[in-house]
Amino acid sequence: MRSVTGTGLVVAALAATLAALLFPIWSFADRAGAGGDVNTQTVATSFGPLSALDRDFVNRVRLAGLWELPAGQEAQQRGTVPAVREAGDHLVEGHAALDRHVREVAAQLGLALPDRPNAQQQQWLAELGAARGAAYDRKFANILRLAHGKVFTVVAQVRATTRNSLVRGLADDANRTVLDHITMLERTGFVDFDAIAEDAATSSPAPSPSAPPPSLDAAPATPPAAVTPSATYSLPPPATPPATATGGATRAPESAESPGDRRQHPRENEKK
Repeated sequence: MRSVTGTGLVVAALAATLAALLFPIWSFADRAGAGGDVNTQTVATSFGPLSALDRDFVNRVRLAGLWELPAGQEAQQRGTVPAVREAGDHLVEGHAALDRHVREVAAQLGLALPDRPNAQQQQWLAELGAARGAAYDRKFANILRLAHGKVFTVVAQVRATTRNSLVRGLADDANRTVLDHITMLERTGFVDFDAIAEDAATSSPAPSPSAPPPSLDAAPATPPAAVTPSATYSLPPPATPPATATGGATRAPESAESPGDRRQHPRENEKK
């Protein structure tokens, strides 16, 4: 009797363990089939596969509008020079249109969007709100330019890899908008490009050790095409002409005789 009871307990424990292992799989399959926002997997939609990167991009576009649009409105009022106020105009117009687009895409894909800026963006808005005069102009240009530069790289990655037609169209729209804003911010004359380059260098991932930088000591195997002596060659001619071509090379000058030499030709003498 004790043996039977012990065996039953072991079987029950094994069954409970198996159920615990399978439950996450069943739960995930149910959510994926319903088209939910599963951040670790690609979800099938009628517009093409929707990857985790795609969903993150849609979220980023919405977040950008939530703080850059009010930042642009503030620049319209507080910019001390016309270039800053004009950049504010472009931010307001661009993000108003882009926000409409991202909300349409999210509705069609069944994605939930944030309704307030994140902590970093709220800090930027507070920093801009505390600045005055020319200091405000500089902070506006540099904070917004730095933020747009980071988003620009994400847009390029998504546009190059997405298989979802709605996300692809949103990436095209975001690319045009972000590039326009970068251009207008740089036209203010307040952007510190050295600081942007330094930020990019410190935030970039380290080069892969499996891909060492090319050696600068290695000479090219063939001369560059730009220094090819003759346009009739698709590749540069050999450094030393073949022995069979020596005769042709020495006779070539004879075909370009001077007028004095041509008067000594036998046929010329016969004519005379």
